[in-house]
Amino acid sequence: MIQASARWLSAEEAMGQVRAGDLDPQAVVQAHLDAIDRFEERIHAYIHVDRAARSTSGVTLAVKDSLPVAGMPYTYGTTSWRDRIADGDAVPVARARAAGMAILGKTNLPELAASIGTSNTIFPPTQNPWRDGITPGGSSGGSGAAVAAGMASVALGGDTGGSIRIPASCCGVVGLRPTPDRIPSEEVDATVLQSRGPMTRSVSDARLLFSIMTSTRPQERFAKRPMVVGMTYAGADPACAEACRRAGAALDDAGHEVEEIGWDPDPVTQGYGTVRRASMASFPADLSTFGPGIQKLAAEGRGLSAMDYFRAFEKATDAANRAVGLPLQTRFDFLLTPTLGLLPMPIEKVPAFLGEEWARYVQFVLPVSFARTPAISIPAGLHEGLPVGVQLVGRFAQEYDLLDFAEQLEAMPGFGFQRPPEMDR
Repeated sequence: MIQASARWLSAEEAMGQVRAGDLDPQAVVQAHLDAIDRFEERIHAYIHVDRAARSTSGVTLAVKDSLPVAGMPYTYGTTSWRDRIADGDAVPVARARAAGMAILGKTNLPELAASIGTSNTIFPPTQNPWRDGITPGGSSGGSGAAVAAGMASVALGGDTGGSIRIPASCCGVVGLRPTPDRIPSEEVDATVLQSRGPMTRSVSDARLLFSIMTSTRPQERFAKRPMVVGMTYAGADPACAEACRRAGAALDDAGHEVEEIGWDPDPVTQGYGTVRRASMASFPADLSTFGPGIQKLAAEGRGLSAMDYFRAFEKATDAANRAVGLPLQTRFDFLLTPTLGLLPMPIEKVPAFLGEEWARYVQFVLPVSFARTPAISIPAGLHEGLPVGVQLVGRFAQEYDLLDFAEQLEAMPGFGFQRPPEMDR
């Protein structure tokens, strides 16, 4: 019973109990290893598990396999690097380790993180803890699934075009995309859009992990004054739109001012197509070792000129700044949208990367990426047994203000993490 209860402890709770002498930190590690033994064969969240992992804090961390962890596989989901082993920790991993967290293992992702699902040719596809055969989202799908299934306290993901927020919404967990470079990276990012961030079961744990990985501390909480929130759900699936309307109504009932805003994501998705092709072409690997879809996109990327790239980036950034940046600078404290334009779908029906249905799926997360502002996905209940999320967007580099406001929404009826029934045993 001790291990079963330890499995679902928040990071904050576990650390508090360890400090008080009420919890053996290794009990949490063992509880998560036991959960992996029971559920990993079904979920396939991990590509590697360290069964000798040690914690002094009572917190376990799962790390997306696009980030290096010393001595662990570092495959990026591609056969090019099937046998690669990292010789050092990414900076946020090293900081988590120094804070006493057990690095429990590496989590699954699509090849080169280039999909909104989590399938590749090396490992089995990751399943959604809420229902077999349904995508957990991507590209940080393994991290989202591990946290939702109670197979880690918290996880680390990466987000260029929505890759933290998409699986957070699909799996019913919290996913924070910080302002790019707030959490350090040793990687050269051709898109300059990439962000690393926490995936957790609560906003408070997202704040804790963000604080540790940025070596910053939360400032004094802002006064709970009424906020002005710009809201849009234009073009979303009815269930996704309804979740956003519920969030807007809850915030309005709490005394905040909610106004509808316009939203035109098409110029952003079009520009991103060029930018992402270029980034895939920049991977230092033999094109012939990539899967067919990635080969095609990377080859197209290698055919682009510098001017093609700059024009596309400028077009997408301009549209994103008009939709996101300018409203936040001139009128609104926060923006509210559905996280996704579509509900989680069967794995075999995940839209092709950079295709038309993909564009509808990412229509709310992608403009935020190009605006380079922080955003967080909050669980907003279920639709026919599958999670739905809403996205809150904050001002540039104001993550702690965003987290404080998100915590208000999380506490309202109908919002916040729920345990997937099949995992809660």
